[in-house]
Order: sequence, then structure tokens, then C-alpha cells
Amino acid sequence: MSDTISFSDFERVDIRVGTIVEASEFPEARKPAYKLTIDFGPEIGIKKSSAQITVHYDADRLVGRQVLGVVNFPPRQIGPVRSEVLTLGFADEAGEIVLAATERPVPNGARLC
Repeated sequence: MSDTISFSDFERVDIRVGTIVEASEFPEARKPAYKLTIDFGPEIGIKKSSAQITVHYDADRLVGRQVLGVVNFPPRQIGPVRSEVLTLGFADEAGEIVLAATERPVPNGARLC
């Protein structure tokens, strides 16, 4: 079991929904990954991310898909890409990432509550 956190700790993690507007191969990454450009709506804007999701997803089919991301972590430099958000997902039985997403479309920038 994981450590217990307070509700205020949870509230500090800013998880928003955004729509992928660009997805491309990321050959410079150590592990197979895509470079993603995600629209998080007018308040957050367009952000870049790197995601190791190449097993379950094709780059050309990711455009238009809504995903969840943590938008208040500091940016990380991943090779030549500055990842500005953490795109969220879950590992399947083989350890490959399945994207976390909403059941239905919601406005870009909507916050997880």
C-alpha cells in the first residue's frame, strides 16, 4: 500500500485534459517514444510532452485524442525535447503504457476534480 497523503496534497497536483494536436516519432529518445503537442485550452495553452506509448498507439492516430496530463510539474529536458507536461497512463500486464483519458469529450483544460 502506498503512503497516505492529505486531500490538500492531492489538490496541489494539477491534472488537466488536453487534445493532442501533433504526434511524431522521437528517434533520439533512449526508449521508443513520441513527441506530443497537446492543447490544454486557453488558460494553460499548447504544451509539449514525450510519451513512451509506441506499443499501443500509432502517431498518426493520436491526433485529436484527449489525454490527461499533469501541467504543474517543472519542465524536463528529454534529449532535444523540453517536456512541459507529464502525460498520464497506466502500465498493462507487459509494462506497456495505456493512456489515461476521459470517458467522453470534455473542454480542453478541464481540471480533474
